[in-house]
Amino acid sequence: MKTATLVAALLGFVAGVLLTGMLVWTMAPGAMMIESHSNLGFDDTVQAIQDNAAGQNWIVPNVTRLDKSLAKHGHDVLPVAVIELCKSDLAAQILSGDDARIVSSLMPCRVAVYEKSNGDVIMSRMNTALMSKMFGGLVTEVMSEATEETERIYSPLEK
Repeated sequence: MKTATLVAALLGFVAGVLLTGMLVWTMAPGAMMIESHSNLGFDDTVQAIQDNAAGQNWIVPNVTRLDKSLAKHGHDVLPVAVIELCKSDLAAQILSGDDARIVSSLMPCRVAVYEKSNGDVIMSRMNTALMSKMFGGLVTEVMSEATEETERIYSPLEK
C-alpha cells in the first residue's frame, strides 16, 4: 500500500515537472519578444524611431537593412531594418565593471522593423525588462531603465 502511494506521488511529481517544462517551452518565445504594429509605413517607422531616439538623447549607431543585404546574394525578402540604439551613460554603467559585462552581447539595444506580406509594419524587440530580471543587481537596474526609455521611443508609433 505504501509503495503504491509512493509510486503515485513520484509519477505525479514527474508529470507536474514535465507539464511545467512544456508550458515554459511553449510560452517562453512569446514572452521573450515583443511585437507591436506601427501606425506608419516602413520607411516612416524607421525614420521616426531614429528621430524619437535623438529627441530622447539616444544615439543610433547603425541601421542595417537586412533585405538589401540579402538582395546582394540573390534573395528577395520584404523590407527589414534592424536599428541599434545606444545611450552612453547607461552603456557605461554596464561596461564599467567586470560582473555586468556578460550582457554586452545584448548591446546596443535593437529594434527590428519589418513589413509583413499583408502590408502591416511591425516593430519587434527583445523583452529586456523580463530578460534583465534573470541577472539581478546592476544589470536589472540599467536594463529596466533602458527598457522604459526605449519603449517611450516606440510607443508614439504603435497602433
